Amino acid sequence: MEHKFLIDVNLPRFFSLWHSEEYIHQYELGDEWPDSIIWKYAKDHHLTIVTKDSDFSSRILMHLPPPKIIHIRLGNMKMAQFYDTLKTLWPEIIQLNKDYKLVNVFIDRIEGVM
Repeated sequence: MEHKFLIDVNLPRFFSLWHSEEYIHQYELGDEWPDSIIWKYAKDHHLTIVTKDSDFSSRILMHLPPPKIIHIRLGNMKMAQFYDTLKTLWPEIIQLNKDYKLVNVFIDRIEGVM
């Protein structure tokens, strides 16, 4: 199975939610990569970037996919709460990712942007 998602370096590496062949963590590629290289890699490999970095969601608004972006905007929370929230929301996030170039994930809602 090929990777479908690139987990940005600003997100946890050892998250069981993202522990399968569908996911690759940026750390495995180069944790010092600038955003432009991450973008190109994701574009070349048709990956969705999962990130907390607003630069990617701003950039996708001016471009067509690939890549697609999942922007995690949950704010500061303890790791256990962060994980539990994402675990609960992840099926809906993945579903929206199929149809939208940007999925914004907030604590109280999930938004898809075409």
